[in-house]
Amino acid sequence: MGNFGIWVLTICLLFQSGYGFYLPGSYPHKYVVGDYLSVKVNSLTSIDTEMPFSYYSLPFCKPTEGVKDSAENLGELLMGDRIENSPYRFKMYTNETEIFLCQSNKLSADDFKLLKKRIDEMYQVNLILDNLPAIRYTRKEGFMLRWTGYPVGVKVQDVYYVFNHLKFKVLVHKYEETNVARVMGTGDAAEVISTVGNGGSDVPGYMVVGFEVVPCSVLHNGNSVKNLNMYEKYPSPIKCESTTVSMPIKEGEPIVFTYEVVFEESDIKWPSRWDAYLKMEGSKVHWFSILNSLMVITFLAGIVLVIFLRTVRRDLTRYEELDKEAQAQMNEELSGWKLVVGDVFRAPSNPALLCIMVGDGVQILGMAVVTILFAALGFMSPASRGTLITGMLFFYMILGIVAGYVAVRLWRTIGCGDHKGWVSVAWKAACFFPGIAFFILTTLNFLLWGSHSTGAIPFSLFVILLLLWFCISVPLTLVGGYFGAKAPHIEYPVRTNQIPREIPAQKYPSWLLVLGAGTLPFGTLFIELFFIMSSIWMGRVYYVFGFLFIVLVLLVVVCAEVSLVLTYMHLCVEDWKWWWKSFFASGSVAIYIFLYSINYLIFDLKSLSGPVSATLYLGYSLFMVLAIMFATGTIGFLSSFWFVHYLFSSVKLD
Repeated sequence: MGNFGIWVLTICLLFQSGYGFYLPGSYPHKYVVGDYLSVKVNSLTSIDTEMPFSYYSLPFCKPTEGVKDSAENLGELLMGDRIENSPYRFKMYTNETEIFLCQSNKLSADDFKLLKKRIDEMYQVNLILDNLPAIRYTRKEGFMLRWTGYPVGVKVQDVYYVFNHLKFKVLVHKYEETNVARVMGTGDAAEVISTVGNGGSDVPGYMVVGFEVVPCSVLHNGNSVKNLNMYEKYPSPIKCESTTVSMPIKEGEPIVFTYEVVFEESDIKWPSRWDAYLKMEGSKVHWFSILNSLMVITFLAGIVLVIFLRTVRRDLTRYEELDKEAQAQMNEELSGWKLVVGDVFRAPSNPALLCIMVGDGVQILGMAVVTILFAALGFMSPASRGTLITGMLFFYMILGIVAGYVAVRLWRTIGCGDHKGWVSVAWKAACFFPGIAFFILTTLNFLLWGSHSTGAIPFSLFVILLLLWFCISVPLTLVGGYFGAKAPHIEYPVRTNQIPREIPAQKYPSWLLVLGAGTLPFGTLFIELFFIMSSIWMGRVYYVFGFLFIVLVLLVVVCAEVSLVLTYMHLCVEDWKWWWKSFFASGSVAIYIFLYSINYLIFDLKSLSGPVSATLYLGYSLFMVLAIMFATGTIGFLSSFWFVHYLFSSVKLD
């Protein structure tokens, strides 16, 4: 039957079984009653500073076996995630109350000051159980709000209180042995393992499908725990009320930490356990706004495209129906794009820079399309932390071969087939945008290093990134450049005059139109941009990659149409310098995105404190808009180049 037949059989059995389909690496873990469950802890985070810090930078309890880093991927490190083991541990389906964790040392002046600072900056503790972040529910004005993590403490009437008692609820679901094929993540074909009639293990098992936490501030008696060891019973009952606080922090006094855990069987199945994190308030507004934006922009762009194509087609039809004498007379009498036939393919200023930016733009655009497509298909779910960033890096490096090919072939086209300098163009294409990104990220990293934030990229990771850049991305770009040099250049349909034609004076600056052209592409994504910004800066989970892919496709179409229209308008007023203008006509959307980022900083991130945090935000925003400018500008340029080539190849001129 072959590999394909095995895959088809496997998929059919999976759908027939009624159970969820599990992607490689995301299969549920079976826990038997009494098995230990290890709770992990991520970096402390705050939307006030956007600088993560280690959980153990505060005077919290440490595990008896010592602090150990969990297995992390490249994406997690770049995102500032530092996942470590924690002292909290549970036994599957075993309820426990009043568990003593530890008593901290007496708070020194530095510890007291740092703890107050983290409470003022509203830092959150992020615990993880079986890859599920701890979720916290609060009620406000009749609405139930969901939060990931819990605050370090709270300030009430100039007194600081710490949350030193945690009430955990673990939702579990009975483990169900599938009677179908399991798709293994290795090998060329699926390995079919039938469990029909096997019966599996007689010991009942459970899967973790939910993890909730209620933080409390409880005043403990420090003298009563002097002889207690970790995980022993606290000597008196603990009353956990989230609405009251009673454990103020004081310099020179220790803090006692305790916890309790209760297990509850749930109807939630394992494939649906992330639904609680993906629910978004105002989701109907989100979907309606996206759909409305798509419909309006598609309608406007369609009208512009229809009118534009009809106008050009009419000009070409009239021109083709004339005989040669009439065409010559028409050339003398008419003005517009037909008069720039001898200059329209004249090389632009800084041609090498244009080729490099277009090559890098193709690479960034290809990375975005492939990454979002894989995310929309579920291969980069929020359950797999860091896979999105890791995937982006991987696809960017692989697509270096496309960047080199496009940059060098465009360079040879502008140079009318000359091979000279293609190595330099390919090398610069491999280093230009990554060099800008490296400079911005290094500058921001020094700020994070100075703040002792875990968001700072370690030096070892810098070395890894440099090795990936120069050992994989650069060679692939040079290989692409080699193929671009071997490929035939695109020949122009008309000859270029030796003397440039004078461009008539314009009633309005042409760059004004170019800058204004970015408003239409911006209109296609500004609603989705709000949710993306909220995901990045406010810790919300972004998961509607299907809609993001639709918006991306629409953005590509609108950028191409806008650039085509602007190029045609410039040619009609005898302005033959269309190369750079076509690039920035669609690339100018980056200006509006950056202005939107500033607006978001002022009105939506009001609590962002300190110049360092604002600098980090603006630095990352600048990096983002530069990537968008390269990608959208490339779309506009390539579509305009195709249009100009098609337009003048359709007209027979001597």
